[in-house]
Order: sequence, then C-alpha cells, then structure tokens
Amino acid sequence: MVAYEIRAALPGDEEQLLGVARHLNSVNLPDDRASIHEIVDHSYRSFTGEVADPRLRTYVFVLLDRAKDLIVGTSMIVAQLGRRGIPYIYFDVLDEEKYSATIDKHFHHTGLRIGYSYNGPTEIGGLVLNPQYRLATERLGTMISYVRFLFLAAHAHDFQEEVLAELMPPLEPDGTSHLWEALGRHFCDMSYAEADRLSKKNKEFIKALFPEGVIYASVLPKDAQAVIGKTGAQTRGVEKLLRRIGFRYAHRVDPFDGGPHFTARMDEIKLVAATRKSRADRPITPLATDRMALIAVEWPERPFFRAVMAKVRDEGPRGFAVADDAWEVLNLRHTSPLIVLPIE
Repeated sequence: MVAYEIRAALPGDEEQLLGVARHLNSVNLPDDRASIHEIVDHSYRSFTGEVADPRLRTYVFVLLDRAKDLIVGTSMIVAQLGRRGIPYIYFDVLDEEKYSATIDKHFHHTGLRIGYSYNGPTEIGGLVLNPQYRLATERLGTMISYVRFLFLAAHAHDFQEEVLAELMPPLEPDGTSHLWEALGRHFCDMSYAEADRLSKKNKEFIKALFPEGVIYASVLPKDAQAVIGKTGAQTRGVEKLLRRIGFRYAHRVDPFDGGPHFTARMDEIKLVAATRKSRADRPITPLATDRMALIAVEWPERPFFRAVMAKVRDEGPRGFAVADDAWEVLNLRHTSPLIVLPIE
C-alpha cells in the first residue's frame, strides 16, 4: 500500500508542524508556536479561497507517514513577495574591479547594495524533512519538494512570472550569522533571531535603518565575507535540484544572513513544464515499464489537496491508468481529474 501522502496543512496540525520546524527553524517555518498557528491558518484560508486575492495566499503542504498518521515533512508556496508596505528586500551582489597604474595595484571587490521590490516573485520555501526519513527508499525529499512545482503548474495564473527560492547560508551551530554580526547588528541593534522574526511581519525597520549605498564586503571580517551567496550544508542538495530544473543564482542575497537567492521564470522550470492536467482512466497492477509519478487530486472541501507517488501509464486521450493502491488511496473514479508530474 501507499506508505506516504501529501495533503494541505490543516488546523490541528500545529503541534506536529512545530516538531518538524525544530529540525531547521527557517524564516518560512520558524520554531515558534504562535507563528506556526498563523502560518497554518493563513494556508487554510488560502486553500478555501477566503483569502480572495491570489497574490496574498500562502500554501503549506505536509508529508504524512500514513501508518503513524505523522507529519514528517513540509514545503510551501508564497504567492507573491513584495507589495505595498511589505516590500521584498534583498542585497544585490555587485562585482567591481579597481586598478591604479601609479602603484600598479589591482583589486576585486564584492559590493552589497540594498534593493526593494513591491511586485516581487513567487517564493517556494519551507522545505523541511525529518532527518529520520531522509534515507527512505520512497524518495520523500523529492516528493515534498516536487509537489510545489506541480501546484504551480496547475494554478499558474495565480502566481508570478518569476519564482524565487532563498537558500540558507552557512550558520554556526547556535544559529549565529556571521554577516549579521558584522553588518546588520550595527544598524538595527538586534540579534539575528529578533530581526528575522520581526521582518516576517514588518520590514519598515530595514528600509529605515539599513544604509542605501554600496557596502564593500572587503571591509568586513573574513568569516562574514565567506558566507555571502554561499549555500549551507543543509541546503546543498536543494541547490543541486534547483540548478537541474532551471533555476540560477540571481546575484541577490538575504540582507540578514547572505543566503543566496535562486530564480527562474515559470516557463523555464522543467518540472512545471512536465506537469500535466489529465484524468484517471482505470486502476492497474503496474508493470516494470510503467513510469513513477507524483499524482494529485483537488477538492473544494478539506483536505483540499492530496498527492501520492505511484506508477502510472499514459493512455493518451483516455488519461492515465494509475497503480491500484494509489487509485484506492486517492479515491479515484473513471474520469476523475488528475494532476500528474512524471518523476525521472
């Protein structure tokens, strides 16, 4: 039987999501009970359509171990970063060369210049998988990561043309950011964690207090320079995936910790292009030649969205034949609408 499934996050999931968040404690999924409650509530209202403006929606997906009824992973989509009062803020990373013929000296400098966007990109984020499940044969990391691109493809008109993924940089075991200690703290007089939490709801202090001109990284300590645009150990696998499916480093970084921003246009993302809206044809006992795919269904009522990984057979105009165990789990019928993302 199908051992794992993905569904929309629902009220009542908060405690389990908090347990998952503790494995990474990211901006999108912080290890904070009140924040998790707000995130789940906003996602629920996004799936129901209560958040009427698609640009204001956030969608949270949870990965379930069905036998234990246990949430073991999450991912999310933020429909749009940057709008009136809450801009998308970043550092542009600039390269500059200086040469003096008088003293025959040549220097290469990295500059940081703060930037703002009020009509920013869609963000994919919140990707966390319980470490105990990372080596599962079911490719659970792929499953919870790919579901975001399947959903983007199915609802492309609700999202921005540019899609962003912000990756975590190298941090110290206690969460210390060397870039923040060398730079941000001097302008805000807050800890990295305090500024991170506040920026989730209110970014005014960044625009009011951060310098507007170019900051030369050359004047910063070496350990601060070393993290600018670099990917931390926990997200190197994510970087490889992003590059493989069409994303590239945007020469932009998080203004707090220097984590790199990767971007792609929606029509450049290979997984979006590979996703198909189709229909269920019939249940089958899968053959070795049948293809593995992420298969999703949607409903107007909770849980709104469900997806499993299973074998499918493309039957042309009739739609997809689906492995019988997945057919049962998803409660499919002949001609049920499907969203299918084949997995390489």
